[in-house]
Amino acid sequence: MGNLSSALQQLRMERKQAQARVESIDQAISVIESLNGSGTFGKANQPTRIISAASRRKMARAQRARWARTKNGSQPVVAIAKTTGSAPVKHTMSAAARRKIAAAQRARWAKVKAQQKKAA
Repeated sequence: MGNLSSALQQLRMERKQAQARVESIDQAISVIESLNGSGTFGKANQPTRIISAASRRKMARAQRARWARTKNGSQPVVAIAKTTGSAPVKHTMSAAARRKIAAAQRARWAKVKAQQKKAA
């Protein structure tokens, strides 16, 4: 029994020494960081990026709209009027442009199918 208690006491003493070493290493790191200017101690309370008040208002408005949508069961919410800019213009594609795109896609598929036949 005396053997176990002495082993336990020795392990506790080694743990205490290891903790002291870790603390001294942490202090050395903090000193070097403060000299280097990359310390994290003074920057803990600073935000990483600054957001303007207008942007924060827009973000809050958008989040309120998202919460309202989820609260109402994904029903569309009446859009909140924008403070800046106008609604984006919806561009429609001409029939000729659609025909060109369709022809190019048909040519791509024909090429793929030809390669598949060649490989088989």
